[in-house]
Amino acid sequence: MAGVWEEVFTDHMLINEIVPVAIDAALLQGVLMRTKEQPNLSEVVNYAPFSLLPSPVPKSLFDQAKAVQQDFNLLLDLISQDSDFLEEVLASTVKVDDFIAQLFKIYKQVIKEGIAQSVFLGINRADYMFHCEFDGTTALKQIEINTIAASFGGLTSRTTEVHKHVLNVLGRSKEASELLPNDPSKGIADGIANAWKLYGSEKALVMFLVENVQRNILDHRYIENELWRRKICVIRRKLKDVFERASLDEERRLFIDGHEVAVAYFRTGYMPQDYNEQGEEGDQNAAMAIASPERFVLKPQREGGGNNIYGDKIKKLLENIKDPPERTSYILMDKITPHPIKNYLLKAGSGLTLSECISELGIFGVYVRQGRDMILNAHVGHLLRTKATEHADGGVAAGVAVLDNPYLV
Repeated sequence: MAGVWEEVFTDHMLINEIVPVAIDAALLQGVLMRTKEQPNLSEVVNYAPFSLLPSPVPKSLFDQAKAVQQDFNLLLDLISQDSDFLEEVLASTVKVDDFIAQLFKIYKQVIKEGIAQSVFLGINRADYMFHCEFDGTTALKQIEINTIAASFGGLTSRTTEVHKHVLNVLGRSKEASELLPNDPSKGIADGIANAWKLYGSEKALVMFLVENVQRNILDHRYIENELWRRKICVIRRKLKDVFERASLDEERRLFIDGHEVAVAYFRTGYMPQDYNEQGEEGDQNAAMAIASPERFVLKPQREGGGNNIYGDKIKKLLENIKDPPERTSYILMDKITPHPIKNYLLKAGSGLTLSECISELGIFGVYVRQGRDMILNAHVGHLLRTKATEHADGGVAAGVAVLDNPYLV
């Protein structure tokens, strides 16, 4: 699997010729991000980090991840309706994690007041890695399911064309034709449009709830533009704007700045800074992690990249947290050991190096429910992110991983 592009990677003259072609293709296709220096301005943008060539992914594992996405959509929807289950599983976490406690407090207040809406929209992304077993076989292992701000559905909708062009220039037209079609931005927009239509008011609009720092705004814009093409109006507001200027009328319809809101699409709200103003078995697991921290990953109750804890830092943290309830704010996971592959990771301002890499596959899912009736339940595309093995954690926005495409083998 690792040697799919070996002939290309060993030809250094060819690599130096093809890299500028790839970068220009990314610019032409709109695979863009704002700069770190000016994250809230679009006067200067650069290409988003991406891999020179698509990375090999076992077809059987890709198909497996895709096949279960609709089941995960249903599972998430059912969990969201089961307040007793949520209270039970989060009981210990809310005691020690103030952020989760505040979110759960809002949830309970909504349940107490009674849910007024009849239409529910879910947009999520299930993330996986390819674990290399002791016998050399590869197995699909789930990392997490992102339920807020499942990002890069927009930019990844354009990276396939970049890799197709690069492969065609390399004389690999057969391989180029085998790349999978992929347009999560359209699928996500379909879900939002379905929910908007079921709301039943053409005057109402869609509100994107966005971060204070919006370096990845162009990823949003692809979905936003899909909605405008359907003649669905979109506004962008921050959580602070909603707090200061939004209101509910007597029928509990949401209004902001004179606009009625049919759908609120969250691209923020999963980290504390987005808001302005365990028992015997747990002890045994902690002891295992302290004894062999290299075998585990410690994951806090957060979405977004860059939060996980690895290696000796696990040992130090668990030794400092002696109280079992406090440990429940973290999830202890077996560390996945993928088989590394080689690729060039293209990042603006960085040198050109052939890196040992590992990849993470995401499958986008969308569902819309009205009352008890499931109106839409679909997997709507995929995302492959690849990073050098020297980095333990971090995503594309953090400058660690790059956008990629699966080349099924």
